[in-house]
Amino acid sequence: MYSEILENQKEGAILHSEKLKKYKNSNSVVLVVPKGGVPDGYTIAKNLELPFDIVLSKIIGHPSNKESAIGAVSLDATLLDDHPNVPQDYIGKEIVRLQNTLRGKYKLYRGNRKLIVLKDKNVILVDDGIATGSTLLASIEMLRKQHLTKIIVAVPVSPYDKTPVFEKRTDEFVYLIASKHFSSVGRFHEDFQQVKDDEVIQILQVTYLIA
Repeated sequence: MYSEILENQKEGAILHSEKLKKYKNSNSVVLVVPKGGVPDGYTIAKNLELPFDIVLSKIIGHPSNKESAIGAVSLDATLLDDHPNVPQDYIGKEIVRLQNTLRGKYKLYRGNRKLIVLKDKNVILVDDGIATGSTLLASIEMLRKQHLTKIIVAVPVSPYDKTPVFEKRTDEFVYLIASKHFSSVGRFHEDFQQVKDDEVIQILQVTYLIA
């Protein structure tokens, strides 16, 4: 456990690199949830001398309040909470719509490049923090299908009550702050910068050129 406030996202990435140093130059891959986690994940990947790429998922919003998650979807996995009053027709259409959106995002960020082969590798899954955790859990579900050796989730900030969930669903859950008074990820940074699409694309282009 570190101070309840990080200076910025870069400090979190440096601290994570230290906590994850046993994976340096190993049979591992750093995957990042865009957009916020991309600069952090890139720093971690560079420090650990590991390949770097992205993984995408989206929350499924409640029909009466799109900001309230009833589940999440990735390109080939869906995670649903128990909401018996939500029509199945709505859920089905949202899954199709969101997966089309994800395909567009992959195209924007990565072009036509193939994803890294993950079979028999450790995956270090990085995000800029956990709020509901739904999208991150959907990404874990998707990755489990690819016969990995281990899934390690690394986040700077998590609500305290989410830590048992992620400790159970991962092989290793690495966090810097777990707060009982969670309001937003940004509150736990003195300087919290929003990441734009252009920055994600630029980082990924640099990564591909190096690779």
